[in-house]
Amino acid sequence: MKHWRVFLCTFVLLSLLNPGYAEPAESDIDIPFEKFMLDNGLTVIVHEDRKAPIVAVGVWYHVGSKDEPQGKTGFAHLFEHIMFEGSEHYNDRFSKPLDQIGVTSLNGTTWLDRTNYFENVPTPALELALWLESDRMGHLLGVVTQEKLDQERGVVQNEKRQGDNQPYGKVYYRILEGLFPPGHPYRHSTIGSMGRRSPVVPGLLRRREYRPGSRRRYRSATRQRTRRQVFRPHPVGTPRHAAQGMDSVAHGEYP
Repeated sequence: MKHWRVFLCTFVLLSLLNPGYAEPAESDIDIPFEKFMLDNGLTVIVHEDRKAPIVAVGVWYHVGSKDEPQGKTGFAHLFEHIMFEGSEHYNDRFSKPLDQIGVTSLNGTTWLDRTNYFENVPTPALELALWLESDRMGHLLGVVTQEKLDQERGVVQNEKRQGDNQPYGKVYYRILEGLFPPGHPYRHSTIGSMGRRSPVVPGLLRRREYRPGSRRRYRSATRQRTRRQVFRPHPVGTPRHAAQGMDSVAHGEYP
C-alpha cells in the first residue's frame, strides 16, 4: 500500500510539472443541426445521426412553476401529469402505443421555467411519436375530466410526501425562501404545496402556454416533411418570454 501511495504522489507531481497540464484540450466535438420555425410559431431543432435505427424525440414548452398565480402552486407539475392521460384523438395512456413498439426513456419533467417531454423510439415509429405529441399539444382539454385531475393530484401529492419525508427533504424549500423575496415567482418549489391545486387553473395554463407560438421547442431527428405535416395545423400562439411570465405573475396579472 505504501508503494502505491509513493507512485501516486509521484504521478501527480509529474503531471503538475508538465508544461501542457494547464492547457485546455482542443475540442473536436461538432454537433450539426438544423433550426427553423413553422408558420404557427413552433421552433424545430433537428440533429441527424444514423449510427443506430433509433430516434430521440423531445418537446419543450416555455412554461413552469414561475407561471403559476400567487397562492396556487404545483399546477405546472400537475399539468405535466395530465398530459400523459390521453388526448381527444387517443383518449388513453400516452405510453401504451409506444410501449408496444419498444419505446425507451419515456418521461416528462417540470422546472421553474420549462416543462419537457421526451421519448426514444425505433425509427419506423417516429411518425407515431410525433402524432401523439402533436395531439396532446393541440387536443387535450376536451378529455380532461375531474376524475383524471383527482387521480393525478393524488399521484403528485404522493411524490411530494416521498420527497419531504427523506432526510433533509425540505431543505430546498428553505433555500428558495432564502434566495428569493416574497412574491417572486421562483420562491416556491415546482412540486407546490398540499391542498393548493384546483381543476380550473391547469386550463388557464394550457390556453396561455401550451401552444406552438409560446416559444415551444421540438427536437427530433427526422425528415422535414413529417415534422411540418404533423405540427403545422395547430393554431398560432403569442410568443412569450421568461421575463414576461415572471412580471405577469409577480404583479398578479393572470387571466
